[in-house]
Amino acid sequence: MLSGFAFAHFAPEASGAATGRYHSQEKTSVPNKIVSAKALDKNRIQVEFKTEDYSFDAHDVVVAGLDRIVDIRAEKNLVHLETSDLSITRNYVLSIRDYGKLPVDLSAMFENLSSDKPLGFSVQNGTTAFRLFAPRASSVELVLFKTHNSEKGAEHTMTLVDDGVWEVALTGTYWGQYYGYRVAGPQDSFEKFNPQEVIADPYSRAVVSQNTFRHDARSIVLKTDEYDWEGDAPQKIPHQDLIIYEMHVRDMTVHPSAKVAARGTYTGLVEKGTRGGINHVLELGANAVELLPVQDFGNFEIPYKVDVNGVTNTWNPYSRNHWGYMTSYFFAPEPYYASGGNAVPDEYLGINGQQVDEFKDMVKAFHREGIAVILDVVYNHVSQYDLNPLKYTDKQYFFKLNPRMKFLDAGTGCGNELRTERPMARRMIIESVKYWMQEYHIDGFRFDLAAVIDWQTIEDIREEAKKINPDVILIAEPWGLNSYSPAGFSERGWAAWNDVFRNGIKGQNPHDGLGFIFGKYWSDFNIDTIRRFVSGSPKKLGGQFVDKRHSVNYLESHDDLTLGDFIRIGSREVNPDKKIVDVDKNAALTKTQLQLNKLAAVLLTTSQGPMMVHAGQEFARSKVIAPTEVPESAVGHIDHNSYNKDNETNWLNFEHKKLNRELFDYYRGLIALRKGHPALRNTDPDRIEFLNEPVQFSIGFLLPRMASGDSHDLVVLVNTNQAESATFHLPEGAWRRVVDAKRAGAKPFGKNVQGSIRVSRRSALILLSHK
Repeated sequence: MLSGFAFAHFAPEASGAATGRYHSQEKTSVPNKIVSAKALDKNRIQVEFKTEDYSFDAHDVVVAGLDRIVDIRAEKNLVHLETSDLSITRNYVLSIRDYGKLPVDLSAMFENLSSDKPLGFSVQNGTTAFRLFAPRASSVELVLFKTHNSEKGAEHTMTLVDDGVWEVALTGTYWGQYYGYRVAGPQDSFEKFNPQEVIADPYSRAVVSQNTFRHDARSIVLKTDEYDWEGDAPQKIPHQDLIIYEMHVRDMTVHPSAKVAARGTYTGLVEKGTRGGINHVLELGANAVELLPVQDFGNFEIPYKVDVNGVTNTWNPYSRNHWGYMTSYFFAPEPYYASGGNAVPDEYLGINGQQVDEFKDMVKAFHREGIAVILDVVYNHVSQYDLNPLKYTDKQYFFKLNPRMKFLDAGTGCGNELRTERPMARRMIIESVKYWMQEYHIDGFRFDLAAVIDWQTIEDIREEAKKINPDVILIAEPWGLNSYSPAGFSERGWAAWNDVFRNGIKGQNPHDGLGFIFGKYWSDFNIDTIRRFVSGSPKKLGGQFVDKRHSVNYLESHDDLTLGDFIRIGSREVNPDKKIVDVDKNAALTKTQLQLNKLAAVLLTTSQGPMMVHAGQEFARSKVIAPTEVPESAVGHIDHNSYNKDNETNWLNFEHKKLNRELFDYYRGLIALRKGHPALRNTDPDRIEFLNEPVQFSIGFLLPRMASGDSHDLVVLVNTNQAESATFHLPEGAWRRVVDAKRAGAKPFGKNVQGSIRVSRRSALILLSHK
């Protein structure tokens, strides 16, 4: 025992109960309380106090649900209880008079439980086995239904067969039937076990779900291995060559201007002869699409301003999760984007599992055009209000919880954070990634808030994914609320979104945080920072990445303002506080806005590293909050967070592409130039030769052909100065334009240029060496 503390340690009496008085000599003015109660093993509980100032008798300590406390020991602000055997299938609540009470965290007793048994359903030799990992459950029943909306089904008792895995094997096959589980377990206010509810399988390959905030779902016993891929295989695109187009499946084709028959669907996305979807992507020239979440998710939130189980939705009048960042089933494609998908309240979606083959058709169609398919996946948290299967099979195993056993929200801002380091959570994530690669031929993944996922899981994902496809694309959103580590991902062989590039080039916000394209330096940046950006942000130049192929350069994503709107506001030509009456007039770019958008496009497409464009960025898409029947107070204002709007706020209007056709053609020409010249993608940072800066906020650099295997040298000249032109001295030789202030492309135009050249304010030139 440590000095400075007085305590009594008595041998147990015949009854087995600890006796004595426990107190510290440390006195503080801070009110004391219990801050945690954790089992260290099946016979020890550790209690932590807020301070070291406490005093209590042994009989003041009660652990509800426990047979007996054998002994009590105190040291500083910790008290250790020696107890009779604890069981993970029971809950215990510790209380100490005057110091509060808390549930006992039993994690140490089950956190390492794991099993290699296949989960979900499997069919072998005429027998169908169903398995569910639910380590603290007291009983599990399989319920089989003939139809998707049957109220009653055939129930089969499952048996605990292996470290937390429950199983039942039934003679015969059950193709086309529906199933779920009734899971019973400890009953307490902080638990989710509810055998009255039928919970769909966490390993569901397809689900039929109902349009309610509960997202009532049943798993489908579906054959998925008979699809004809017609020789399809993953795309092999070197990572530095990636031109990623981030998009939402529905938004790309649901607006009437897209001229798509199967609007808003997987099928519609790859319809030929339309203005939207794959045809638009091909016209632009992107070689990869990154789909916002398509794993089955909770589409609906609780009703607006209605109390539901003590929670009132005061933040989302639409009561929708349009973007999909609330995953429910990690192995199942979202049925809202399949045929029959709708948002009619209480309707069922995906009844026949049609979403599976329609998703595969979509992937196959993209691959036929040489376009890789990347999925935006959310493994850091799950959906909030639905009957999420992980919550109802074992909340304490799968989730980060506070000492009161409530869901933690420390890393995402979304709640319901997965404890990814738990063996079976890690296994589920890795098996989900592998499943999408093998079953759906997916080429890669962008991981939402990836810094919330533990490093071991990050490393294991890469190791296992590369066994299937050595060229797999792994991209991190390298932050959470309290974590940020693009360098950490790069050191582990992952790419990551380069938000520093984004902020430095366009700015961090359009009010007082403008960036280089506006003729300003954001934060403490300078010309050396911009040079580092175009070099791929390598670590050796002070950047975040050990390999420039890891720097995914971008200026717009689904989050925050569109680049077009950032420029509209940043140029001071649009007042974000003023209602926009004419949406088309707002969308049409002014001369200044067009110039700024072109500068952004040049810097994005000429920087080393993969690049990403968000849907509509190429024609300066504007998100103006559309008229709606819900109580929306900001109709007519520019939206910076449109996650909840399944309406024209988000739907791509291809009439606006026509309005800003010059910008679209500029992007298309720059992309063609980038694809045609390895120097723009594959030049080592040490071989880039920077020219002198003739005026402030200008940059020029030479990409020598010998450094990349290109057939030409290229010179990139950018002048973001808002007032002055810049005269650059050119490297020796004759040069021809491929990009100027008006046009861009891979074909040279104009007369030969030698010696020096003038670049007007807010404009750029790219020159090609003349053979």
